[in-house]
Amino acid sequence: MNNLIDRLHIGIFGPRNAGKSSLLNALTGQDIAIVSPVAGTTTDPVVKNMEINGLGATALIDTAGYDDYGSIGAMRVTKTKQTLSKCDIALFVVPDTLFSDAAATDEALRWFKMIESLVPDTLPVVNCFTEKKPDKERLARLFGTAVTEVNALTRDGINELRCAIVRTRESRSDGSALTIVSHLVQPEDVVLLVMPQDLQAPRGRLILPQVQTIRELLDSRCVTVSCTTATLPAALASLAAPPRLIVTDSQAFRTVYEQKPEGSLLTSFSVLFARVKGDIDTFVSGATAIESLNADSRVLIAEACTHAPLAEDIGREKIPALLRKRFGDIRIDIVSGNDFPDDLTPYSLIIHCGACMFNRRHVLSRIAAAQAAGVPITNYGVFLAYMNGIIDHVVW
Repeated sequence: MNNLIDRLHIGIFGPRNAGKSSLLNALTGQDIAIVSPVAGTTTDPVVKNMEINGLGATALIDTAGYDDYGSIGAMRVTKTKQTLSKCDIALFVVPDTLFSDAAATDEALRWFKMIESLVPDTLPVVNCFTEKKPDKERLARLFGTAVTEVNALTRDGINELRCAIVRTRESRSDGSALTIVSHLVQPEDVVLLVMPQDLQAPRGRLILPQVQTIRELLDSRCVTVSCTTATLPAALASLAAPPRLIVTDSQAFRTVYEQKPEGSLLTSFSVLFARVKGDIDTFVSGATAIESLNADSRVLIAEACTHAPLAEDIGREKIPALLRKRFGDIRIDIVSGNDFPDDLTPYSLIIHCGACMFNRRHVLSRIAAAQAAGVPITNYGVFLAYMNGIIDHVVW
């Protein structure tokens, strides 16, 4: 797994007072989450980023109990369900005392099967509150898979649980090993990065996709040259030969394409992340839906991060302006962060950002939702390449 691209997201689910927060603390070896005998102590999801031996960079997510009740409890359960869309692995935690109650057992199994349908790598975990050992064979029959026993308070069985998580991860190939850019280059290739420092650029630093791309190029032993759009001619003139690859901000696609040496490959940060974070083929196919749009169409623009809108914002200003220039007063809805409509059917097209703040699982869940609704989905960079008529000249 490439730790610079993605963190493995592990969600902890189960009923109230199952010991989910204690399990988070046990897995991290720290007192991250508040532990209390009062049911419903955990409200909003609690996230802890850390390194786990054998897994690498990991995000552990503690959630509210699925059996919370009342108007506030229902909101907590909704947040718990929303967490599933970003989980690579789910730990389904139940207390050993639960199985003496037939109704509670049935509800737990119903939730387990629901979670497993959304997160195939779901591991049942029995938290042992009593000294009586649970019947592991019976539990394996109930859940349809092996069950791991732990005592989250004494931390017995935690190492066995870690090993089970590692085995689960190693058995699945889901694209987490995808590279950002190194598959396009060879050692000692010259790569030119075009990074406009406009109002959207954070003061005094680079945005995450730029940082991650530079790091991977350095690890690939490439010669990395950086410039802005204004200094692109000087950067090209300074090189003894055309660069192997030019990676640009998608907003500068047309400008860079018109100055690109014939022998250089061209892509953008957003296009590269469309491949590594989602499904590039689906995004390219989705871009062709632009041809069927009209003034009566409705488009959804989805941003992964939340930020204060700026005058030159690509998602809130530039892409809407391109759409309205071509299609007139087309309706455009914009969502950000974890907000994403449950009903996508009103839309003719979804345009998603590069999703540098999401893990791959989260982006794929949105693609799946769009496909289930029969709505084409594309990505900022792919959209801009298509609108500029250069999609066939872009690599990924």
